[in-house]
This record gives sequence, structure tokens and C-alpha cells, in this order.
Amino acid sequence: MGFFGMGASLFRILFIAVFLLVLFVIISNMIRGVGQWNRNNQSPVLNVLATVVAKREEVSYHHHHDNMAMGHSSTSYYVTFEVESGDRMEFRVSGSEYGMLIEQDFGSLKFQGTRFLGFEREL
Repeated sequence: MGFFGMGASLFRILFIAVFLLVLFVIISNMIRGVGQWNRNNQSPVLNVLATVVAKREEVSYHHHHDNMAMGHSSTSYYVTFEVESGDRMEFRVSGSEYGMLIEQDFGSLKFQGTRFLGFEREL
């Protein structure tokens, strides 16, 4: 077997290894997501008094491989609440909910596990 034959075999092995690694990551993320969804469904719905203590945005950029000039971005919104015990919880919220909340808002936080269900400000 010459140098080029050995290189092709090495490339094939590396290609298969990378493919299997990517496949493993995708499947494990799917299993983790289904597990979290199930745990949330098994959790009780709670209403607690809480204060909005922080807000943040996370922007992800997605480029199309066939035309690098084209692409789009998506924004995820997160709000951190502090409950009476001093514990803090961060939830992913919709853009409209994010826009309606300001830091130091106080009210009733409704959630189920890691799932944000709503916040009603007390005046």
C-alpha cells in the first residue's frame, strides 16, 4: 500500500469518526431535551413572589453555506428572578414578555420546572 492509499484510509477513518461524533452529540441533545420536557411536565405549577433582577439577550448568527453573504440571526431572551428566599432563577422568555419586564419589577412568578409560564406585576 503506497502513501496515497494509506492517506485515503486515514481520511475515511477520520471522516467516519467525526460523523459518528456529530451524530452522538445530536442524539444526546435530543434525549436531554426530551428528558427536560418530561421533568417539566412532572413538576408542579408554582406561583411565588419574585423580583426581576436581570435581563439578557443572546444573539445567534446563522450563515447559509451556499452564499456566505446571506444569513440571518435569532435572539433568545432571558430574565432572572429572585424569590423571597434569595434564590435566583433564570428563564427563557418570549420577546414580547422580555419587553414588558423591567429590572426591579415585583410580582407573582408562575413556572413549572424550568418552564416560564408568566409574571404578573404587582402595583
